[in-house]
Amino acid sequence: MPSVLLKYVMAASGAAMLLYLVLHMLGNLKIFFGAGALDAYSAWLRTLLEPAVPYSGVLWVIRVVLTVALVAHVWSAIVLARRARAARPVRYTHRPPVQGSYAARTMRWGGVIIALFVVYHLLDLTTGTLNPNGVHGEVYDNVAADFAPSHWYATIFYVLAVVTVGIHIRHGLWSGLQTFGRSNARTQRALKTFALVFAALLVAGFLAVPFAVTFGLV
Repeated sequence: MPSVLLKYVMAASGAAMLLYLVLHMLGNLKIFFGAGALDAYSAWLRTLLEPAVPYSGVLWVIRVVLTVALVAHVWSAIVLARRARAARPVRYTHRPPVQGSYAARTMRWGGVIIALFVVYHLLDLTTGTLNPNGVHGEVYDNVAADFAPSHWYATIFYVLAVVTVGIHIRHGLWSGLQTFGRSNARTQRALKTFALVFAALLVAGFLAVPFAVTFGLV
């Protein structure tokens, strides 16, 4: 597959996952409206489009789409990285400082942290296996147990993962806008600022929940 097409695959799959993250973050913020609101929202997701769609059918469609997007994103990233290395097989005796953002230089280890977090998050708040409460349907209580002060290590891991996601999104959004031709010399600074602000707001939205639970605000 041509590298240009791979870049489009990477950008499109990243956009699909980013849309999910925005909607997921907005859903999480329902915790500030109380247990009833958050639990009702969770139940609504499982009954969405019934009876035309089976119970939890929409959620499973979303999971399948996200899985396909994740595989496509990682695969295209690996192929592009290998092609970039192959195009410059001889190492420099003295490597000059790499131009580009900190995010661009940490995408690899950031991807590992995000992958580990996704696995943990699914076992924690989706299946309830690792959750201190772990009762299906009691979303508010599960989240409250997860980020309780006594469960501080889970909160720290969550914060680390979310900040890593934010760094990844900041760089990925900027790269995606370039891929789709929305960047030029005149708009470059504005788009970079947009990517930074967007990522910062998303991170703040996700972190509002664990911090609110930990400090007793909900």
